[in-house]
Amino acid sequence: MRLFYQTLGMSRGSKSGQYGQFLRKLIESCAASGTTIDIFGLSPHRAIADQYRYLEFLDTSEVLENGLRAEREGYDGFLIGNFFQPGLHELREALSIPVLGLAESSVQMACLMGPTFSLINVNPKFNRRIVEGIRLQGLDARMASVEMLTVERPGSFDVALQDSHARAEILGQFTTVARRALDKGAEVLIPAGGSLMAVLIQAGVAEVDGAPVLNGIAALVKTGEMAVEMRRLTGTFTSKRLTYAPPTGKLLADVRAAYGDHLYPEVE
Repeated sequence: MRLFYQTLGMSRGSKSGQYGQFLRKLIESCAASGTTIDIFGLSPHRAIADQYRYLEFLDTSEVLENGLRAEREGYDGFLIGNFFQPGLHELREALSIPVLGLAESSVQMACLMGPTFSLINVNPKFNRRIVEGIRLQGLDARMASVEMLTVERPGSFDVALQDSHARAEILGQFTTVARRALDKGAEVLIPAGGSLMAVLIQAGVAEVDGAPVLNGIAALVKTGEMAVEMRRLTGTFTSKRLTYAPPTGKLLADVRAAYGDHLYPEVE
């Protein structure tokens, strides 16, 4: 099994950074025997500030191209390791291989682990979009709250992966905020971002007062493996009935004439 892991936490110019190094080790440790996972960032000067919708829109074009490339090169699944999952729905429409996202996989896994969950957020600009995503999944009734850490900048997590004082500050904040979520009824805690997940995993934080702290990166990898196996066993995975139905017939011919023959490659 070959999986294409798309991260926005690093560009091709920062693969040697702390997050890139840790992410690679973590993903390799999660993969089952026989699973190969290749990790790809975005081009240099991309993935700088995905809290801004316009910048995320620009970055998404490269994610979409990478998804098409993944199927063309024979990957069995495409994993989007970003909490906003840019390109998720577009690629499910365009590809035949399973396409999974970090937020969906994390929340679905949390629902298997407990009846309620809270998300621990790192940026106030993320709050509305996190709630929108949960509502789109139809799981807002199981969400106890969205809580906030106070983090100066996204790079703080990269620093925390190598600096014990910075790490201790984030861990202290996380524990305080997590207990606030537990007081509101949360039974599973979801760090809302791969960088925060990495810091907690590195520090060995797996629970707070008996409530699991979800390892969303592992959840994404294992969900991806499961999706590929389900497709192998049943011959199908992503529904092509309505939401993810591709164009067909004369319309498909017109689309390919306008945009290129590489689109919707598995559609006859």
